[in-house]
Amino acid sequence: MSCWEILGIEPTSDREEIRQAYERQMKFASTEEARRLDEAYREAAGGEPMATPAAVAAPEPSPIADHQLDANESQIVREVVIQIKALMNDSGRQQDVGIWKAILCEPPADQLPLRREIGQQLESWIRPMAENGSFPQPVARFLGEWFEWFTVQEAITEQEQQSTALEENDPRDEIEPLSQTANFWPAVIGWIIGLVILTMIFGGMGVGS
Repeated sequence: MSCWEILGIEPTSDREEIRQAYERQMKFASTEEARRLDEAYREAAGGEPMATPAAVAAPEPSPIADHQLDANESQIVREVVIQIKALMNDSGRQQDVGIWKAILCEPPADQLPLRREIGQQLESWIRPMAENGSFPQPVARFLGEWFEWFTVQEAITEQEQQSTALEENDPRDEIEPLSQTANFWPAVIGWIIGLVILTMIFGGMGVGS
């Protein structure tokens, strides 16, 4: 994944746009994602470490980042996590992206502060499964996008690239023509032998008469 994909913007030389993209992503980043964002910022900005330009005022704290869940919101988070744990006990239903969306996208659990808290509680055990292929790609892709787990999105991209490479190098494309050729020659030889036998039979009949 390129630095621009991590930052979520198109390639640009505008330092201010890069800085804004960095700060926007950092508001919801985990520790690992923050490290990746730092590396992406340095690469995009030409190797300079992240720092707030002197001419630009430091951004105000995000109200979402500082949001403290009240008792009702915390209860909603607990209920969603319980539903996910129940889902994980059903190997069939956990493969259905529609069920994941029905649980996680149901208001008010879809509100960003609640979504972020749910993601943090699920991250340690759901995220590795999404990365290592335990879920179908539609489920893993949804989880990566919903919780902004960049490593999951990167893992899916790598899996797709490997799948494409395997399809391009499928040995069956070479084996099939060879098998057709191998089946052709025995048929020809058999036909020739049969023709020789018939010639001998009819030749013998001609001589006997």
